[in-house]
Amino acid sequence: MDGAERLRGGPAAAVRDPRLFEEFYRRHVDAVMRFVARRVDDPHTAADLTAEIFLAVLDSAHSYRPRLGSETAWLYGIARNVVSSERRRVAREAERDLRFSGRRLLEADDIARIEDRLDAESPGRRALAALASLPEGERAVMELIAVDQLTVTEAAAALGIRQVTARVRLHRARKALREEAADVKAPETDRDPAAPQARSTSDAGVGTPDPSLHVAKGGARA
Repeated sequence: MDGAERLRGGPAAAVRDPRLFEEFYRRHVDAVMRFVARRVDDPHTAADLTAEIFLAVLDSAHSYRPRLGSETAWLYGIARNVVSSERRRVAREAERDLRFSGRRLLEADDIARIEDRLDAESPGRRALAALASLPEGERAVMELIAVDQLTVTEAAAALGIRQVTARVRLHRARKALREEAADVKAPETDRDPAAPQARSTSDAGVGTPDPSLHVAKGGARA
């Protein structure tokens, strides 16, 4: 993210020195928790996944390349793999209760703090839900850029793809979202006058964020 991040040698140095790893953890834990909170709505799961992400850093520290992007973008790549792996695991399980076996019990203050974070990130979860119809590759790029606020370069690094590939996927995603929005906003003449009118999210008092909003204004950041 900036020079201060890499002053102590980055992730590779951190995993060799417990004191540096603690500094690394404290520097990034809030950003990682926000990333997770945009994707899950249970405080226990959010705490577990955040811990798993930093455990995964121990095995992946050698893969960090400063020239490809910030430590945060690199962590988001790891976080995305951890969250996706968890979703696949849950989908395979017949009994959801198995997820809670052996869990470290959270203190009441821990749960309250994580619930506050989950509430704060609820607009991000709604934005991610709006991208559900996109193909996986395009959705992944759009998530990282429009929701997690990475640059195209950082998103490409997080996903392990070329920048040109990321730009192509971003273009396709934005086009698909525009076309989907156009289909929803059918002309008045095409509607059945007797049919009840659908309420917009603003009329209903639920403001779902437009996930392509910030990249639509002036284009995506490089």
